[in-house]
Amino acid sequence: MRTVILGKTGLEVSRIGIGGIPIVRPTEDEAIKVIQRALDLGVNFIDTARRYGDSEARIGKAIAGRRDGVIISTKTYTENLGDKAKAVALEQLEESLKHLNTDYIDLWQFHGINTMEEYEKTLRPNGTMEAAQEALRAGKVRHIGISSHSLDVALEVVRSGHFEVIQFPFNFVNNDPANELVPLAREYNVGFIAMKPLAGGQLKDARPAIKYLLQFDNVLPDPGIQKVEEIEELVDIVNGSWELTHQERQKMEGVRAALGRQFCQWCNYCMPCPQEVDIPCLMNARAIDNYGAYFKNWVAKAVESGRNCVQCGTCEEKCPFHLPIQKMIVENTAFFESLSA
Repeated sequence: MRTVILGKTGLEVSRIGIGGIPIVRPTEDEAIKVIQRALDLGVNFIDTARRYGDSEARIGKAIAGRRDGVIISTKTYTENLGDKAKAVALEQLEESLKHLNTDYIDLWQFHGINTMEEYEKTLRPNGTMEAAQEALRAGKVRHIGISSHSLDVALEVVRSGHFEVIQFPFNFVNNDPANELVPLAREYNVGFIAMKPLAGGQLKDARPAIKYLLQFDNVLPDPGIQKVEEIEELVDIVNGSWELTHQERQKMEGVRAALGRQFCQWCNYCMPCPQEVDIPCLMNARAIDNYGAYFKNWVAKAVESGRNCVQCGTCEEKCPFHLPIQKMIVENTAFFESLSA
């Protein structure tokens, strides 16, 4: 497995990491097998967060006895807590340490900092940064980063000198980071983790998607996985040729044209909905290849919930990708109702 240095952290990470959201979907035993298979194949970077259900606990069980060979990243969230942010962040850190069954976190990140106001709050007295500095001094955290969906915030994070890593959405459809953010991160020696390399599941062929990101020598793709065969395919891609073929480039152009720029990437920042609409599922349901049993269960429930939408706009205010969610809810609900008619 080839490796890359994660910016000024000096951490030598596998050329691909794994994201910890999807591993909450299979059984715990299956999730543990997936993580352990990734480790066996040379993948040493695992990214998770307090908000990812029991992801941390599953990772903690999977890496038992192998901690020294794993680089763990997890995230804390402290929005809308005012002067309690530092205390809450430190409480969450203790929870992460317990669930991950470790006494230190390699990379601790502030989760989903999507506005300049949120960013500035992290630096205030009794803010998240004070918690991070205290954790660094105590040896409970070794490096500090931020995840964001806002390009303006990400650029400020990189220039600030406060953080060693930026985690940001990057794929061959949402490729804006290639123009400024990725070069800036290289200039400031800030590690770059590419979240959503498969655009939240919209990019069905992993090979061109991962090969595209591997063209950037300072970018660490971080796809979420939930099956052994998925990590085996990803490692096979990394271990093979990274050169994009003419056919792959043509396919990428076709996908770009088909998706456009207005599609949901399952970040879930639109949730919870005051009317209990399952927005992410309803927004992504058209991307599902097989409408059989899946449609009759989860998608059917999401479509039913879509009828509750009152067009309040709360979701659009929270969406980091500025999607016209209200319009898309109406369109997708009507589309699936026509299928079931």
